[in-house]
Amino acid sequence: MLDKIPLKRPTTPILDRISTPRELRELQVENLKNLAEELRLFLLYSVGQTGGHFGAGLGVVELTIALHYVYNTPTDNLIWDVGHQAYPHKILTDRRTRMLTMRQAKGLAPFPSRKESPFDAFGVGHSSTSISAALGMLVAGRNKEYDQPQSENNHNIAVIGDGAMTAGMAFEALNHAGHIDDNILVILNDNNMSISDNVGGLSSYFARMWASKPYNFIRSGSKRVFSKMPPALKAIHRAEEYMKGMVSPGTLFEELGFNYIGLIDGHNVEGLVDILTNIKSLRGPQLLHIVTQKGKGYTESESDPHGMHALGKVTPQQKDLKNPLSTEEDAKKPSRTYSQVFGGWLCDVARKDKRLIAITPAMGDGSGMNEFAEKFPERFFDVAIAEQHAVTFAAGIACANQKPVVAIYSTFLQRAYDQLIHDVALQELDVLFAIDRAGLVGEDGPTHAGSFDLSYLRCIPNIVVMTPSDEAETYKLLSAGFEHEGPAAVRYPRGKGTGASSPSKHEKLDIGKGILRRKGEKIALLAFGSMVAASNEAGEKLNATVADMRFVKPIDETLISELAKSNDLLVTLEENSVMGGAGSAVNEFLMNKNFKVSVLNIGLPDAFLEHGQASDMLAEIGLDADGIIKKIQAKLASCAVSQPNT
Repeated sequence: MLDKIPLKRPTTPILDRISTPRELRELQVENLKNLAEELRLFLLYSVGQTGGHFGAGLGVVELTIALHYVYNTPTDNLIWDVGHQAYPHKILTDRRTRMLTMRQAKGLAPFPSRKESPFDAFGVGHSSTSISAALGMLVAGRNKEYDQPQSENNHNIAVIGDGAMTAGMAFEALNHAGHIDDNILVILNDNNMSISDNVGGLSSYFARMWASKPYNFIRSGSKRVFSKMPPALKAIHRAEEYMKGMVSPGTLFEELGFNYIGLIDGHNVEGLVDILTNIKSLRGPQLLHIVTQKGKGYTESESDPHGMHALGKVTPQQKDLKNPLSTEEDAKKPSRTYSQVFGGWLCDVARKDKRLIAITPAMGDGSGMNEFAEKFPERFFDVAIAEQHAVTFAAGIACANQKPVVAIYSTFLQRAYDQLIHDVALQELDVLFAIDRAGLVGEDGPTHAGSFDLSYLRCIPNIVVMTPSDEAETYKLLSAGFEHEGPAAVRYPRGKGTGASSPSKHEKLDIGKGILRRKGEKIALLAFGSMVAASNEAGEKLNATVADMRFVKPIDETLISELAKSNDLLVTLEENSVMGGAGSAVNEFLMNKNFKVSVLNIGLPDAFLEHGQASDMLAEIGLDADGIIKKIQAKLASCAVSQPNT
């Protein structure tokens, strides 16, 4: 058990001999326990250097070793659900020497990536996708009509955990897998004791029995013998269910068509190798239920698995890890994050308005809702990883004349798009969406970037879309959205802002009205949200007018008209896909009103941007002040060249 993150490269003689699972399989089984200790030690060291998720990875060290030891990866497909678990997998699959590049530009991705390694069978960012993907690979491998690289002997394994089994998509896939009734292994990594609270000797004994060849030979043989006698077959099936139900929570999975095997100690590597070897020869859908401890092997992570879910870079000067998500760069910035501003606003409004009910799909901690959850527990609902349910749940609350506030990350709101349209906007229900992590998110990469919310929100009727430019504006616009009767969304970036303090008194804002931040000549910068700060800097150097547009929908048509009449060039700026975003809204208005003014739209390019420091990424695509100036100067030069001589 470690109490400190190692700052120096630990000694790992067994791990150093392993580049790929092929070398791993050459070890004797009795050496795997020592390998697990070395792998856990190296994981702590590498994440301490780079930052990133590590709690879930510490919990699956033994499982990762056992899977690669028993199965012929990458020929066998190993799919990790919620990529937080996959760091040990990366270390064992020819990426150990590159682990210190994790989450850096041009370095290893923070999640499994098909581009990065053939051992990453499926890219992961959002949760609960593994079973569906594994099932698709299974079906493709069985398709004889096409030249598939797989054979009937290939195995498809989905490892799902870290809360991912709470999502409806996982159960949809389980139901389909039971219907197909073909060979697939789903490993349920129960690391929060959400399904069972202990692993007893009796249940472990029965789990080994259910995975054994003799038991399954008798089981399959009995089904064949009694297949022509439905009453007898049904009675045998029920008897098996009752027996398993007495010592395990597997009845649900049995009803879905899986052969349930559990509960198993997920930290006994030799036991895992033994049981996986038996399962490998079984036919039909199998579900192995293991119990692990999130943060296993690191004292502070074991005692606080939620708080230590991820880690910032550890330096020798750090004496504690009270804020594990902070980084060296964060320390140089102002003190409050946008999430904290939202959390403070939530508590302030809840004290005054008892109608407020806060909802989040497993994002309470990241969204800054801990204080609210403590002070108003009866009005706080974390519905787990169930984004679709969260939105329709909020719609139902709104039908009863309460005021639901849904806190959700931009990238995860995409999963509830149908519910947002049909269950909220179509019915004009009074729901406020607090959309965190809008725009680029840096090291977490494209799966977690909020690159598209302005584009996918502004096309929906009845919804108000707001883009605050700093912490004070976030507070004001959240209040405006709460007071608005109908669907409203406030989207704000990850991390810390400019240092603007929250307003000391309530300021009522007019819906759809922007504000001028700077008056200049000939050029007007129409900035949305996080782009206001860079636009102010660029505006000073160009002597340009800067407008904080505040609203994407409804767009401030009066302000746009005034700027179009008094300037030669309008420049729209947004940290959102330039295709279909806020700039497109400005273009549409200008075209409909026949304004003859040059327009330059600046935003995120039509590409998935890989991970790196957010500030570096913005500079690379020209969304910092210098990049904005260069783009404007290039536009002015092209306009001058294209104009005919007079």
